[in-house]
Amino acid sequence: MLNWIESRTGFISMAKDFLVEDIPGGASYWYVFGSATVFAMILQIVTGIFLTFFYAPSASTAWESTAWIYTHFWPHLILSMHYWGASAMIALVFLHLLQVLVWGAYKSPRELQWVVGVILLLVTLVLGLTGYLLPWDMNAYFASQVSLNITSTAPIAGPLIQQIAQGGGAMGTETINRFFGLHVWLMPAVLLLLVGAHLAIFRWNGPAGPIAEDPRKLKNGRFWPDQMFMDGFASLIIFAIIVALAFISPPFLDAKADPTRFFVPYPAWYFLSLFGLLNLVPPYLDTLATIGVPTLFLLVVIAIPWLDRSTTRSLSARGGIIVSTIVALAAIVGLSIYSQVSIQAKQAAGPPSPTEAQVLAMANAPTAAAPAAAPAAASAPAAASAPAANPLIAAGATVYASNCAGCHAANGMGQPGAIPPLAGNPFVTGDPHAVIGVLLDGKNGAITVNGAAFNGQMPAWKGNLSNKDIAAVISYIRGGLGPNKASAVTEAEVAAYKP
Repeated sequence: MLNWIESRTGFISMAKDFLVEDIPGGASYWYVFGSATVFAMILQIVTGIFLTFFYAPSASTAWESTAWIYTHFWPHLILSMHYWGASAMIALVFLHLLQVLVWGAYKSPRELQWVVGVILLLVTLVLGLTGYLLPWDMNAYFASQVSLNITSTAPIAGPLIQQIAQGGGAMGTETINRFFGLHVWLMPAVLLLLVGAHLAIFRWNGPAGPIAEDPRKLKNGRFWPDQMFMDGFASLIIFAIIVALAFISPPFLDAKADPTRFFVPYPAWYFLSLFGLLNLVPPYLDTLATIGVPTLFLLVVIAIPWLDRSTTRSLSARGGIIVSTIVALAAIVGLSIYSQVSIQAKQAAGPPSPTEAQVLAMANAPTAAAPAAAPAAASAPAAASAPAANPLIAAGATVYASNCAGCHAANGMGQPGAIPPLAGNPFVTGDPHAVIGVLLDGKNGAITVNGAAFNGQMPAWKGNLSNKDIAAVISYIRGGLGPNKASAVTEAEVAAYKP
């Protein structure tokens, strides 16, 4: 049977050539990172396929189907393994690249092997990013909103990429479907192609081996059985760690996504450094921090084989590369710690309080804002404080307290850097047609209000609020919120709106 298969496929001779390959320096656990990464990839594909049996990608079913998975043992275990497997795969790809970098195994003729490896790390990060949204809980929604807003700030193609990924002016079912397609089909296909290319180039060039003054003096070993055993044992250890973490610390499912509530998102650990850099710089440098610096860093990393002009792989000859690597790692770890501390501080603080000047402005204003935490049925007293001359304003205070105060705050002062203020905002008191458009169709991306930059997202209220409620809340924010004293709008104006 083996001869029959060999004569028609050549698989047997190919397997023999692979198994008896010489390994410079002999078998070593230093060589297990690549094989362990491939194992983690296979684990992610297998668990991901099983999860698609239970997951329903839409805004009305994503959280519910995820919650169902959490209440059933085997699906929950598979989900937990998939969750921790993602972290393991990203960590293993990073460690593999770091080892290649330290050993100088990117040097000629392995430059393209290095480039493909860096792109593989990017693809695994995109897989982590697209999978983050799928549970559709509060953290998934707001963390993904931040990443989409960052994407929109990229020059030239940024807004277009955001629109394609988001599937419209606001996050919803289209966004889930597109992230699901990227996470389940497109990115895994790209990943498999890149892994195949990486292995093909590796087979052509052969292993680089350890650092040695004269590589010809290294003793060679065989892949089978020594290195094969080490690779298998390392993969078994990785699998045991993933299963243990799946039992000990399963992923947490937050409340269902609600864009009207205040929430400070917590990014995945592999994006903490980027969030830390974003929190560290002033708002006018956001694009530089989120697009410019990572892009420049990526280009430098890809170009390392050509930037390193040393003639040998010895550490002493590559001092500049080694020192730069240590500095970069220290910066990444430092920014990650800073990001974690700042996010926890924001979560503990809750919605931002108005400044002293804002409080004085509100106190001197003729009307008072509706209470932030009051439910719709209990907000009548706040509505009564609005001017009685226009009943739309009184009705709008109730709508505002129920639907808008969670993000824009009861006093209309918003959230620094994320949600713009409505009180004292010239856009709100300006062209009513433009304000109607924002309420109906939503708005996202970076904007500037009174010299301050904001980068949040306004959901589309068309279909969620009636034309009467939209007219009422616009009338309230234009004429009854803080110092705003602009004209009201009517239900007929909302109904007649055309973009």
